[in-house]
Amino acid sequence: MAWFKKEAGFDLSVFHDFAPPPTGGGHQFMRALCSEFEARGLRLEYNQLNSTTPNCFFNSYNFQFKKLTKVLKKAKRVTCVHRIDGPLQTYRGFDDGTDRLISEFNRMFAHHTVVQSRFSLEKHQELGYSAVHPVLIGNTPDPSIFHSHGASIFDPHRKCRLISASWSDNPNKGLEIYRWLDTHLDFNQVDYTFVGRIQTDLKHIQYLEPMASEPLATLLRSHDIYLTASRHDPCSNSLLEAMACGLPVLYLNSGGHPELVQKAGLGYDSADEIPEKLNQLCSDYDSFTSARHLPSLQTIADRYLDLFDL
Repeated sequence: MAWFKKEAGFDLSVFHDFAPPPTGGGHQFMRALCSEFEARGLRLEYNQLNSTTPNCFFNSYNFQFKKLTKVLKKAKRVTCVHRIDGPLQTYRGFDDGTDRLISEFNRMFAHHTVVQSRFSLEKHQELGYSAVHPVLIGNTPDPSIFHSHGASIFDPHRKCRLISASWSDNPNKGLEIYRWLDTHLDFNQVDYTFVGRIQTDLKHIQYLEPMASEPLATLLRSHDIYLTASRHDPCSNSLLEAMACGLPVLYLNSGGHPELVQKAGLGYDSADEIPEKLNQLCSDYDSFTSARHLPSLQTIADRYLDLFDL
């Protein structure tokens, strides 16, 4: 593959190694954002940089560092925007040097840095990683897939339909809380579905394998409440997808969850609080659903484009 071409014609170079679905929420957001850019008539090239392309957008560490470093050192007058996540060591529970690598690359090449939550920005600063000109821009799901049209109507006289989803099986995604719920929830009152990967056998919670975005969105719309137990999650795309599909949220008071949910759900600090919080959500369901607020994809795209030379 040529990494530095001579022909002209592109507005923006995007460096991100897209994984085929089903996959994590970051890939889904990047697809949605780039599709919105292209829908506006912008000419995008992927994982290569023309000598005349004025802008370069690279995502976290999901690209080939060495090759992009080589091409950016040759490039002239390119506006670079770096979208970062994490810090990964906080989220993963161990430090393998990736955060340091991201920070070094950011310092060398970025003109602006997009952070996805205030939690993420503050944690980077606590660890001594100072992003170049940080700008807080959150995520939002693809509205053509994740929306509330056709969502089931909540009925307090039937079982509450609870759902969780996780692409990653990292224990920090909530393993111990899901285990607790599997043995302590009143399943005469709750039907509970878990979609994705988890390092345990579930006995009472219905388990479904990871699925692509379209069937996942349909499944979310057939449920009432989304529950997340992930810890130190800076900007959970799964949570945002559930909210976009009309669901209020029960969330662990950790990471960026409180920033994202605000008044559209309830937080908890320990698993034994969940049954009572679930009752509160069901008792005032309409108030929580009406408090949902997500920025549009168009608004998010506008904020990104303000950072580029366009």
